[in-house]
This record gives sequence, structure tokens and C-alpha cells, in this order.
Amino acid sequence: MNTLPFQSATELVRAIREKQISSAELLATYIERVERLNPSINAIVETGFETARERARQADAVLSRGENWGPLHGLPMTIKDCIEVTGMRCTWGSPIFKDYISTRNADVVQSLLDAGAIIFGKTNLPLFAMDTQSFNDVYGQTNNPWDVTRSPGGSSGGAVAALAAGLTGLEIGSDIGGSIRSPAHFCGVYGHKPTYGIVPLHGQSPPLEMFTIDHAVEIDLAVTGPLARSAEDLELVMDLVVQPAIPQRKAVKIELPPPRKETLKDFRIGLWIDDPLAPPDNEVGDCLQNMADNLAKAGARIEDKKPDIDFAHCMGVYLDLLTLATAFTVPQPDFDQLLKQSKTLDDNDQNPETHTARAISKLHREWQLLNVERSLMCQKWDDYFKEIDVLLCPAVRVPAVLHDHTLIEKRLSRFNDQDISHVELVIPWAGLTIVSYLPATVAPIGLTRSGLPVGVQIVGPYMEDRTPMHFAKLLKDVTGGFRPPPGYE
Repeated sequence: MNTLPFQSATELVRAIREKQISSAELLATYIERVERLNPSINAIVETGFETARERARQADAVLSRGENWGPLHGLPMTIKDCIEVTGMRCTWGSPIFKDYISTRNADVVQSLLDAGAIIFGKTNLPLFAMDTQSFNDVYGQTNNPWDVTRSPGGSSGGAVAALAAGLTGLEIGSDIGGSIRSPAHFCGVYGHKPTYGIVPLHGQSPPLEMFTIDHAVEIDLAVTGPLARSAEDLELVMDLVVQPAIPQRKAVKIELPPPRKETLKDFRIGLWIDDPLAPPDNEVGDCLQNMADNLAKAGARIEDKKPDIDFAHCMGVYLDLLTLATAFTVPQPDFDQLLKQSKTLDDNDQNPETHTARAISKLHREWQLLNVERSLMCQKWDDYFKEIDVLLCPAVRVPAVLHDHTLIEKRLSRFNDQDISHVELVIPWAGLTIVSYLPATVAPIGLTRSGLPVGVQIVGPYMEDRTPMHFAKLLKDVTGGFRPPPGYE
């Protein structure tokens, strides 16, 4: 097996720095693999090979003079297609923007470039990054390299598929409903959803007037974070991209605390791997239980202790806040129709479509009450993390789902031996943590009996992102970490 394309970004940068391989050679390896393997999965949808080749040559020349651009010197990587990179198309999966060429770098992209990265492509996503699968009318459907009949998830589906298949060295995703964590779980890679507000979102919205200013519109719940083949890479990227929004930088600094513990045996681990509201299916549940058993054998201190959070109530608050966070993107005629529909709804009707209509029509006073509920949950999480260091819970209830382009509100997915609402399968465990702005890392823990990856969600205390990322690094010794999908070695 050619292990080079599957090495972590940390290992690849070290190999370049120690001149075991040149940046140009590594880029050529990835380009060859993209041309040969990408057609079957359609993960990388826009390329800038010539510009990347020139930058790689510059990186090698600089290194030969004893200079170094930074922690990502010479590393070829790709970026999700809702994050702007100067000179490359950024479509957000929408035909409206299929010919739009970025004239700026998103803040997170500039941080990576300043650290020496080489961006050679963009990865696929759903329309406006608003689905749990990755398909759109501009670039089509992205397939999961573990099973091309299944989705890699969304919205960062192209990013994780490219990583898992060994087509790129590193990726950046975004998350408002599990869009980093669910795909990482589906494709067996690592992903980190940061604490809300510590990674700037500037340059990650369509080029509408409201989004093209330095005082960028802040969207509740939305975050940007790294995707990678190792937990070390997550830590590396977070060190580079954590910073205040542009207008705050004159006064505000962000310095994340170190991880709470250093060794696995020192961590106080909470376990919440099953729940009557959102139980994992049999295969995912078996993987999670096997992980817990192996942690216990390794001497970890596991407590069957949950935060004082009512899961069902949390989901209601989260879904309302999610709808309201994105309501301004709904065209006025559609909004007017939803507003009209909301006045005729039966209180007993709780399906996803009617929930959207009901939530989108809430008054600002009702939003404030939801925000109070969120604040109470934040306090309960804070109380919990006074006794526990990390919480382990599912990322998603099922492994990678079959492709289905039905509207997400109407979509059904397989759960054990029945079909249930897709939203109910994918959203709950993501919403549990994002509504309270908590950091969460997804790490691969093994394969189901049918050979599909499973990840665990490692939840950490507010603003203590280094704690779940460090735990993910330690967990590798118990679960084995990333493995390439068959056929891509």
C-alpha cells in the first residue's frame, strides 16, 4: 500500500521539512490520485493545479534557502466550496453562483495560506451547505469511498470523502447542524466543531452585500473547523485559525486553555451512548459499546453520568434556534407563505415541515425566551464539567446512509429494520452540543459488521477545545484511529 497519501498533515509537513519529499512531488501525488480516483466519488469539484504547482515550486525553493513559511509549509490541501479562495470558483452548490470567482480569501483560508498551505481544489457540498447529504445542481452527487451507493454526509461531504480516499492533505468544514461531525462519522475521519465564536466566519457566505463587509453578519450556531486524518492535525489547524472577528482584533485576544488531563487514565469520562429519544442502531451501538469496553480495559475512569439536560426539550430549543438562525435566507414570497401556513397549523402536527413553519414565524420575544433556555442549558453543562472532563456520545445514530435526493423534511432513512425520518436519525446528537456552543471532536472508533465507519463524539467544556481534541489523540491507542477505505490504498 502507498501510505504517503494517507499520512496525517503533521507527518506530511515533517516529511517536506526534512526533505524526504518535496512539496511539488507531494502535490503531484495528490493530483495523480485526483485524476484517477476522484471521478468515482466526485469529492473535489474545482481545481487550480497550475497555481498550486507554482506555489509548491516556491515552497521548495524557499526551503532550500533554509527558510520556512510556517507550520503548514508546502502542504497541499483542499477547501469546502462555501469558503472563499482568491481566484477559485465558490458556488455554494447553487447555479446562481456557478460562475462566481472569489476575489478574496476567507479569514480561515488566509490563516492557512500564511502558515504555508497550498490550496489546489474545492470540495463538494449540498445547496448552500444546508443538507446532511452532498449533492447539488452545479456539481452533482458526492459518493462515500467506503460504499459509493451511500452518502459521505453533509454538508462537508466532499471534504471528508477526499480525506478518506487520500486525495488531499487537510480540509476545512463548517457546522451548524452536524456538518463537520456527521460526515466525519460517515467516512471514518477526524473532525472538530469549535466552540462558537472563536473561528471567524468572514468570507464564508454568498457574495451578497450583507456578507461582503468586515463587520460580517454573525449567524447563530454556525462554526468552522478542521477535518483531518489525525487528531494532531485538528490541534495544528486550531492553533492557526482561532482568532477574533476582524473588528474585534484591536482589543480582543483568544487563548485557549491547555487540555485538562494528559493521559487517558487521568481523564474523568462521562458516557452517554444510548438514549430512548435517539438510540443508535444496532451496529453503531455495538461499536460504541466496544469502544467503552476497551477504554475500561485500558484503565480509563468511565462514569455513566449525563448532564442535567432534558434531551427532548434540548432538541426543541435547538431546532427552533436553527430555523431562526437561517430564516433571513428564505426568499420573501416563501417566507410569506410559511407565515400564512403557521396560522393554520394543528398543535398536534409535529412533522419537520410544520415545525419549520411554526418556528420561522416566532416573535423576537420568543427568540429571547429560547435564548434564556439556552443559557440555562449552558449553565447545566458547566456544572457537569466541574465533575467530568469529557462526555462520549454518538455522532450519528446510523452509519452512512444510502443516497436519497428527496427533500430533507420528507426523507426517510433505514434504522435497524424500519424507515424513519432522516432528520430524526442525523440531527439529535449534533444538536445536543451545538445549541450550547460547546466544542466537540469526532474520532473514528471502528467499523460496523457491514464494513462502514463509526465515529464517537467527544464533547468538551465551553472554550476548552484542546481537551476533546487531546482525548481524541489518546483514544487512537484504543480504537486504532483512521484507516483507508478498501480500493483506495
